[in-house]
Amino acid sequence: MSSPSTAESGAFFRLLQKVVAVQPEELPAVGWCWVYAFALLAANYILTPIRDQMGVAGGVRNLPWLFVGTLAGTVLLNVPFGWLVKKLPRSRFIPLTYRFFAVMLLLFGVAMHFATKEQSVWVGRFFFIWVSVANLFAISVFWQLNVDLFSPAQGKRLFGFIAAGATIGAIVGSAYISILAKQVSPVVLLVSAAILFEVAVFCAGRLGRLSPALHRLPAAQVAKSDERPVGGNALAGIYHAIRSPYLLGVSAFLLLYSVTSTFVYSQQAAIVAHDLTDRAAQTAFFSNINFGVNTVALVLQLFFTGRIVLTLGVALALAILPVITMGGFAVLAMTPTLAVIGVFQVVRRGVEYAVTRPAREVIYTVVSREDRYKTKGFIDTFVYRLGDQVGIWSATLFSGIGASVAPIAAIGVAAVWLVTALWLGGEQKKREAEKGFSSE
Repeated sequence: MSSPSTAESGAFFRLLQKVVAVQPEELPAVGWCWVYAFALLAANYILTPIRDQMGVAGGVRNLPWLFVGTLAGTVLLNVPFGWLVKKLPRSRFIPLTYRFFAVMLLLFGVAMHFATKEQSVWVGRFFFIWVSVANLFAISVFWQLNVDLFSPAQGKRLFGFIAAGATIGAIVGSAYISILAKQVSPVVLLVSAAILFEVAVFCAGRLGRLSPALHRLPAAQVAKSDERPVGGNALAGIYHAIRSPYLLGVSAFLLLYSVTSTFVYSQQAAIVAHDLTDRAAQTAFFSNINFGVNTVALVLQLFFTGRIVLTLGVALALAILPVITMGGFAVLAMTPTLAVIGVFQVVRRGVEYAVTRPAREVIYTVVSREDRYKTKGFIDTFVYRLGDQVGIWSATLFSGIGASVAPIAAIGVAAVWLVTALWLGGEQKKREAEKGFSSE
């Protein structure tokens, strides 16, 4: 006869399987991934409002230059990270990366505390650039570890559900800073984020120990592979992203996503500025959008993402967002209203977090370990920020020609993005078959 605790755990697992197709040996790893993602996104949503406020304090006219600095910062950070990946095993370079981020936050806290009024403007500018780079990089490292741990079939089933931990972290982080922002100094908030990075280090360590169970291989064999430095060239992440047709396709996919996202942001800013003149009403509108995005994303991540990716395949899962983007801009071109931009943003961003991001991560499960860490980090940071630059300057140019030009141009960009998504998904399927990954 089973004990009460065993019966309860069995009932919990059967209930969980109704939500996500997780196997018993995968459950501990999925749990630690949840905590890991929660910690990183909570830290992200604590730091981002502080960053944005400091960016405004440094002068709105200087924001374009801060984005240029961010782009340069992503290149500079990729080089030493590539060297760490070359020289150290996963169990060492991941903790070093997160602890470096945490130490930098503490140093910024000290600088903010002792800086004069004039100095604080420059501290804020450097902080804006650093957080813009570090937040993207921290999340990229999380997914680098995931695509190294899980097979393509596991990724299709589990990545969407794992992403739900990130969404919950985003909600909690937003609530945390909303409550405490006026009660404590920014230094206290930076310390909170640094502690969350240490939680991420602990979770990464636990996941490394669970690797043998996930790979269904002898523990000694997996441990030997995991503890071997990836090796290669420290700059491989940069030139592999250009030389490999597959990884060039991944770069193009993310670049086009980033460009269209900036187009949406530009349209939103113009409509809100025109229709809502009261700052409180603008803040409420943005807050409602964020609430809607997180709600849509969480429901999809918990109940639908795995089924969508498994049923449609990676190619069609990646194609969903470009199609939504084309439709949204078509409606915006005819009816540029608050209601339209609000629904468009909620649906688009919710689907991106819940479906597109997990499907995009599956792409990396069929590349080499060197590319999972080096090239993925470069694409997730530099290429993404490059898309920001292309998007913001293009949107400014098109809006200067005419109000309806930017949405029409965005439809064209999204059409190219759609073709890229379908090609990329097809190539992923070919590579998965060529490498002999089982369907389970």
